Amino acid sequence: MPVKLRLARHGRKKFAFYHIVAADGRAPRDGKFIEKLGVYNPNTNPATIELDFDKSLNWLLKGAQPTETVRAILSYKGLLMKKHLLEGVRKGAFSEEEAEKRFAAWMKEKEGKIQAKVDGLTKAEEDDINSRLEAEIKVNETRAAEILKRRSELAEAADKAAAGIVAEEEEVAEEGTEAVEAPAEAEAPVEEAGKKEVKDEKVEEVKDEAKEEKVEEVKDEAKDEVKAEEKKEEAKDEKVEEVKDEAKDEAKEEVKDEKVEEVKDEAKDEVKAEEKVAEAPVAEEKKPEAAKVEEPKEKEGKEAEKDSKGKKTEEVKAEGKEVDEQAEDKKD
Repeated sequence: MPVKLRLARHGRKKFAFYHIVAADGRAPRDGKFIEKLGVYNPNTNPATIELDFDKSLNWLLKGAQPTETVRAILSYKGLLMKKHLLEGVRKGAFSEEEAEKRFAAWMKEKEGKIQAKVDGLTKAEEDDINSRLEAEIKVNETRAAEILKRRSELAEAADKAAAGIVAEEEEVAEEGTEAVEAPAEAEAPVEEAGKKEVKDEKVEEVKDEAKEEKVEEVKDEAKDEVKAEEKKEEAKDEKVEEVKDEAKDEAKEEVKDEKVEEVKDEAKDEVKAEEKVAEAPVAEEKKPEAAKVEEPKEKEGKEAEKDSKGKKTEEVKAEGKEVDEQAEDKKD
């Protein structure tokens, strides 16, 4: 398989960049390579390409086959154009100087295109920013106009209110002058009516205050009742919790007492078992002593039986002798 010029992936997820490498066509994509030729980063606009021109041209002249993406990158950087011109020089179509001139002209045109693209992108960004600023300025101007309109309306309303107040004051002043000019007889009932009105106002004020005080007292009483009920509920909850705690403590104590009794019973059983175990060898020791005591008694009984048997045999023998003697006497 021939050598391939291809990309080896690096970077993180959704933000990859690539190394341009010369590698064996049978090797994996990100595996072993022969030589690194450059870096390709498609995350920028325009894409960033760093390429070793001479090494890449050398591999192309040796017959290395680029992939489609690498071919586009090499064409973008002018490597394929350079290779084409060198093949023309090798065939004798033109000289090396002419090839260099043509390549320089091509590179100049290519750089101009790239720079135009960069300028267009920067201009588009600037235009976007300017359009946004203009839109914000228009919005701010409309808001300022609305605010001024509202303020002017409020000022007009305030002026009208002030003019009305001034007119009322003038009317009150005119009425006061007319009242002063009126006869004294008319003043007395007016004063009395004014006093009555003042008294009525005071009475109403006192009533209102009394009503408000009663309402406040009722509210305070209701609050106190609510608090008392809350306290009662809290006391009930506390009592219930205390009863529960006492029941739990009693249950725990009963369980403890049962356990203590069980432990005591077990201890008693163990003590009894130990006493039985301890008494067993003592009883075994006593058995031989009792046997020793009974042995002489048995011996004595046996000897007495023997003596009685001997006596009986002797008596029988004596009786037999007497019978024999009597029999002999009769014969004689």
